[in-house]
Amino acid sequence: MRTSDHKRPLALLLLALVGAATVAGAGCSGTENPPIPGNDVVVAAKTPPAISGGTLITTKDATTAVASDPDRDRVWIVDLVSKSLKSEVLLEEGDEPGRVVEDANGRAHVALRAGGAVATIDIASGKLIDRRDVCNSPRGIAYDSAGDKLHVACAGGQLVTLPAAGGEATRVLRLDRDLRDVVVQGDKLVVTRFRSSELLVVGLDGKVWQRARPPASAGTFDQFGFEQNFEPAVAWRMVSKPSGGAVLVHQRAVTTPVVVTQPGGYGGTGGGCDGGIVRTTVTEVEPGSETIPVVLPTTPGGNLPHTALPVDVAMSATNEVTVVAAGSNTIFRTHRDFLNSVSDCDPPGEPAPGQPVAAAYAGDTKLVVQIREPAALWIPDGNVTIALPGESVRDTGHDLFHKSPSGSGSLSCASCHPEGQEDGRTWNFDPIGPRRTQTIGGGILATAPLHWDGDMQDMNEIMSEVFVNRMGGTDPGPRHARLIARYVDALPVLPREEPVDTAAVERGKALYESEAVGCATCHTGGMLTNNESVDVGTGKAFQVPTLLGIADRAPYMHTGCAPTLRDRFTNPECGGGDKHGRTSQLSAAQIDDLVAYLETL
Repeated sequence: MRTSDHKRPLALLLLALVGAATVAGAGCSGTENPPIPGNDVVVAAKTPPAISGGTLITTKDATTAVASDPDRDRVWIVDLVSKSLKSEVLLEEGDEPGRVVEDANGRAHVALRAGGAVATIDIASGKLIDRRDVCNSPRGIAYDSAGDKLHVACAGGQLVTLPAAGGEATRVLRLDRDLRDVVVQGDKLVVTRFRSSELLVVGLDGKVWQRARPPASAGTFDQFGFEQNFEPAVAWRMVSKPSGGAVLVHQRAVTTPVVVTQPGGYGGTGGGCDGGIVRTTVTEVEPGSETIPVVLPTTPGGNLPHTALPVDVAMSATNEVTVVAAGSNTIFRTHRDFLNSVSDCDPPGEPAPGQPVAAAYAGDTKLVVQIREPAALWIPDGNVTIALPGESVRDTGHDLFHKSPSGSGSLSCASCHPEGQEDGRTWNFDPIGPRRTQTIGGGILATAPLHWDGDMQDMNEIMSEVFVNRMGGTDPGPRHARLIARYVDALPVLPREEPVDTAAVERGKALYESEAVGCATCHTGGMLTNNESVDVGTGKAFQVPTLLGIADRAPYMHTGCAPTLRDRFTNPECGGGDKHGRTSQLSAAQIDDLVAYLETL
């Protein structure tokens, strides 16, 4: 169902674009920064996709694990009793299998993140029995025993309902963009949005009954005694709890000023033992009632220590909670009753025998962890590792992008550029000012100079100023800088969905290209930018950003002052008025047409 192949050019690890990062090695122990993880240089034959996580389930009888592998485009079925591989299901190249769910009839359903489909596998035989197009970017999937159906959440905003036994979709709802996970709660669905961590409660009538976000937190003090405030950010994973409700692992991001010149970089600003301006926490989502379908706790959970890139969470029937930290190569386990008392000064979690990306409980207590590289399942209790087949996907650029520079910090490049995109946040940088995280998908290095201010000329400067000075990492040298540039070069923009109104798109394209409106004067060429700094009525000259994938990058402008693309054109105090394209003469219908076209770029 994909509308087109999407460009994979020379993008950039622009955690630097906003510089949202952590001080690596500013932990409680005060140890010096270790060398860059894996100083040996490795280049994968096929550039691995950005880590998403949450790719493992165990069956209801606790005997089998089903693990998706987006790096190698396959699904493994593993016997947990004999601790051996039962079946390996090969998918199409580039499918990137993600979330998995088991139905009531022994089938596993897998969301193919880049394949735009749902694959159905018979668990007992290990046979692929069905493949159905669903949307261009399926992310979350849930099984609903009431009616034997599947619900698929798509990044483009669709919530698609399918019969589990096969057949066409029975319902397609269009909700907000950036949908992530979906869980069934009685007769309602709870759906997360990835970057904002917002939860949508959807009723049988297809309407959104409630919107909620995890609580913010305050009262965290840095080493200089300044209070820091944090707001909920990227929602990596939500799963159902055995007792009802759900559990959500998400990031928090600092809202107080980030002093980029302060000793210790972002760690000095963020405070706490592990020094991150982004933290990890777990929020429980309770079932609620008819009038209030979802209840979130009013007391914020604690910051989990040294958990960079918390890509998955699992809860056992005995209320043990496990968070998988792919950027730290650890798992963190605690009882749910202690979540609010966890401190980021606590010791780090258990080291994994490789890079962990997913976790699930088999039965009441047996924890199973999926290791990305080298491919394996790991059972921590007993330290049992089940090796899985497939070529190595080790890639130095991928490593540098995803791992905490110190190996124990709370943040990596991918924390602010999750899944190779961006976190949707505006950071208050002192003395720079407010800066919205910019995208890195689609080839950002071709738009150099970089940053909103155009103050970074190339990747060497990015690595020196951001990775080393602000993140506290060890200087990786020009060879590693080239490899991370190579990796980010392969990061695509999200695929576009088919437009609802093609006539509106054509009218909008004509407006975009017209001299009277003037969009194409600056947003031109293959990257839709002239690579120049221009004052568009916002008080200062800023770099003209690429418009590739613009539909998925709300809010807009360097301050994030426009919540939607339409707001960019209708709020002159934010968008710059007629200095930023001459659009004041356009009617409301013409603005809608222009937005419809922009959403196809």
